[in-house]
Amino acid sequence: MTSTVEVSPAARRSAELEDEITADPSRFRILTGDRPTGPLHLGHYFGTLHNRVRLQRRGVELGLVIADYQVLTDRDVADDLETHVLGLVADYLAAGIDPDEAMIFTHSAVTALNQLMLPFLSLVTVPELQRNPTVKEEIGHSRQAGVSGLMFTYPAHQAADILFCKANLVPVGADQLPHLEVTRLIARRFNDRHGPVFGEPEALLSSAPLLLGTDGTKMSKSRGNAITLGTTAEETARLIRGAKTDAHRHITYEPGTRPEVASLVLLAALCEDRDPGEVAAEVGSGGAAALKARVTEAVNGAFAPLRARRAELAADPGYLRSVLRAGNARATELAEATLAQVREVMGTRY
Repeated sequence: MTSTVEVSPAARRSAELEDEITADPSRFRILTGDRPTGPLHLGHYFGTLHNRVRLQRRGVELGLVIADYQVLTDRDVADDLETHVLGLVADYLAAGIDPDEAMIFTHSAVTALNQLMLPFLSLVTVPELQRNPTVKEEIGHSRQAGVSGLMFTYPAHQAADILFCKANLVPVGADQLPHLEVTRLIARRFNDRHGPVFGEPEALLSSAPLLLGTDGTKMSKSRGNAITLGTTAEETARLIRGAKTDAHRHITYEPGTRPEVASLVLLAALCEDRDPGEVAAEVGSGGAAALKARVTEAVNGAFAPLRARRAELAADPGYLRSVLRAGNARATELAEATLAQVREVMGTRY
């Protein structure tokens, strides 16, 4: 008897979108981005950055929002915002994003984008905002006495990020589909109430590999358990030597039962473009020490060019600011054109 693996409608549509991108990449505009709360790490690279570079090189138009307004919900990092913003630009370019083709911009610089959030908020209810997974997670992990109104309105702000430039494709993990659904809902309700302005962006599902932090928990900038893109070779070796493994000497690739070991094996495999099972078999009875040596060599070898490029970029903040100015100008032009359409159909052009 043969078994079949059930494929979700979202996964099926995502596969179709990949074929459509291959056929005509010029049809698509992607919007994605990051909150500037610190430098990006290897989890970000293999989870999102690598895919963004891939899509851009295939000819898809790419927009990257650096969500600096959303950082205002994290009081402890907002004071060093400029450093984090310029660091993100350096990370993007070092990873291979072409600044002449990509639109890299910040929330705070695009007034018309943020103005779209006001009519969008009229299209969603308080319970719908409360049910958003990101809002629920932030409420659960908030280090403040209360959650700010800015964080509460995050889903509408995200909709403005995507819809202001008429993006029709958003790369997400399966767990992020509810986030995009709010954007689609807002676009649909706006069109029904005021007139056709917005398309409903679709999800391009990414199968991001799960890389754990050096302490065996989720890799995170805030937990201090990540290897950032700018980490030196020496610091990388130190961090990997201290990474959590388990008591079994023989190395195998079993993510379900040996997550810490499997994460290290996977990291080496990703850096070497190899199958993780093969990497584990080659390390075999060498144990954790041999595995960590293999991972260190793989990471430092794969990321040496990126690190060198990033160091050059970080040493020239004037150039990084010029990339942002150009991206902000392009984003402002698009946002103002969209806002003019919105005012027209809403009857608010006085």
